[in-house]
Amino acid sequence: MEVRKPVIKSIPYSEFKDNESLEKIVDELHEGGVNVVLGSLDSMINWGRSNSLWSLTFATSCCGIEFMAVGCARYDFARFGFEVTRNSPRQADLIMCAGTITHKMAPAFKRLYDQMAEPKYVVAVGGCAISGGPFKSSYHVVRGIGEIVPVDVYIPGCPPRPEAILYGMMQLQRKVKVEKFFGGVNRKEHKPIIVDGNVDEGMLKEASAALNEVNSSASSNI
Repeated sequence: MEVRKPVIKSIPYSEFKDNESLEKIVDELHEGGVNVVLGSLDSMINWGRSNSLWSLTFATSCCGIEFMAVGCARYDFARFGFEVTRNSPRQADLIMCAGTITHKMAPAFKRLYDQMAEPKYVVAVGGCAISGGPFKSSYHVVRGIGEIVPVDVYIPGCPPRPEAILYGMMQLQRKVKVEKFFGGVNRKEHKPIIVDGNVDEGMLKEASAALNEVNSSASSNI
């Protein structure tokens, strides 16, 4: 492994690339064949975690079929490390909700979330999971899983395209990579990610309205 662009305390390589002393050290490392990787322990652990996200797929309607399509060879889900799915919440890193959640199903969904080990993540796929979708006015449908569990990534659509699901998972990867694994701040304090690619503005406004409603209700309960 070559040390091509060394980094010293987050200083860009371009700022010291003409430094003769540093260039000499790099040349000596190359000549001696020493393999050196410098970085924080957080970065190394999060790099591995972000590329091996195992999902528990909670599919209740048509968005689940779209997620199955993403898992086929055409979209090569495995290149991102997402191909492993688990039926047990104790072996999953994230729970992907793809479909409508009724009030009768909500306790089971919450129980699965509670059984997952930290750090854990939630991805809401489709309009039904985000805000209830076309059934939001029904008496028996939960208006977004944000009312039950904290959500990390929203992927709007009815159903969302496979490219949108891939992009949403890539955004979750980015979120994992910047976390502090040791003694860091609570990740739930950060705003969730809303994927806006190939989605009409109405769906995005609906997702934002649902999120604001959840935040306001949570603030009133504190």
